Amino acid sequence: MRIVSESGAPGSRPEGVGDEREAAAHVREMFGRIAPRYDLLNHLLSLDVDKVWRRRMAKRFSAVLHNPSARVLDLCCGTGDLALAFRKESPIGAEIVGSDFVPEMLERARAKAGASGAKIKFVEADALSLPFGDGSFDLVSCSFGFRNLANYERGMLEFFRVLKPRGVAAILEFAEPRGKLFGSLYRFYFRQVLPRLGGLISGNGSAYSYLPSSVSKFPSPESLQSMLERCGYTEARFERWTGGIVALHTARKQ
Repeated sequence: MRIVSESGAPGSRPEGVGDEREAAAHVREMFGRIAPRYDLLNHLLSLDVDKVWRRRMAKRFSAVLHNPSARVLDLCCGTGDLALAFRKESPIGAEIVGSDFVPEMLERARAKAGASGAKIKFVEADALSLPFGDGSFDLVSCSFGFRNLANYERGMLEFFRVLKPRGVAAILEFAEPRGKLFGSLYRFYFRQVLPRLGGLISGNGSAYSYLPSSVSKFPSPESLQSMLERCGYTEARFERWTGGIVALHTARKQ
């Protein structure tokens, strides 16, 4: 596997580990504060399309999910929506583990799984330093959490480490739509309407100003694909969904 050495790549923090820790602490605190209204705002602000994306992602990996000997890790799982979509797709299939480093999010994820009877294990863990052995999982997923990592390349390498040979990494993230008219409407909503509405409902304006800011700084789908390849993955590709406002990236560990 070829290890990445470029320190200035998007998402990396060449100033040092201290800056990464500071950024991670900021994200953890911010998401902890908005956890009580996180689900409501996700569904409201996306007009429930976020549910469609997660169901589509679960369908995409149904072959793995239906394999009772497979292990699936959902990173940055938040309140567990993708892990629950995986479990719903295959109630008695693969072992599903959800991880997040925000305790308040995991508390809600466990409550939702318990209420639905879904068998999912939730673990508090930092995506850049996972408490799992090498080659532990057949699928490592991350939906709308990857851009919050303090160092994207370190995250990709850690995903790679815990994947089994021929295992798949799947990253679902926001992207900038390419169409001129739709792109303009999207950016107006995302940068002007969403932060105000999110701040009003959650009582935390900074968290919903952070969202469009983090998306605007996030690498393009083409750049993220190249980064996956530099990190040693094969078969790296992406597809745009819903007019290009999100992209699903997939790549395989050789």
